[in-house]
Amino acid sequence: MRLGAFFFEIMPLAGFFIGFQYYGLFIAAVISVGLAGMVLGLAWWRARYVAPFPLFSLALSAGFTAAAILFDAAIFIKIQPTIFNGLFAVVLLGGLVLKRAMMQVFFARQFFLTDETWYRLSARWGWFFLCLAVANELVWRHASDADWVVYKTFIAAPASVFFMLAQLPLTLRGRLKPRETDHG
Repeated sequence: MRLGAFFFEIMPLAGFFIGFQYYGLFIAAVISVGLAGMVLGLAWWRARYVAPFPLFSLALSAGFTAAAILFDAAIFIKIQPTIFNGLFAVVLLGGLVLKRAMMQVFFARQFFLTDETWYRLSARWGWFFLCLAVANELVWRHASDADWVVYKTFIAAPASVFFMLAQLPLTLRGRLKPRETDHG
């Protein structure tokens, strides 16, 4: 991953943290959504393609931020990670119950992996998202807004990066050989 791409990926989170420090939770959420929109706009401009996952994430964040402002209720901002992570946990783990590796559905265009690898990644990510959803619920309910923002910025986000990196060995071992990817 290039450093510039990484910088653009973390801009919404950094904007959220900095925005909270100066303006509070509502403005921080608006800044984060605005920066995420800029990042997606830049991705579209460069590649003429936006992956569904970040687009869905932006739409969900924008919806919850709008609801928070409309109803003057910070809970919509705080539960957004719970809903997002919980939804993905249900999709990934529910897919396994239905004998479907949903990670393959989401990322088959980017990665060419064995069926077993897709199932294992779906299970791992499903449980990870479930843990993030539960952790977010515990933190926002039992901590101050400032502590929740620190958790979101400096614990949950880095944990996601480290978890993703921890999946690299499985992903690399599970790659299909070049002729196995030909659908000819």
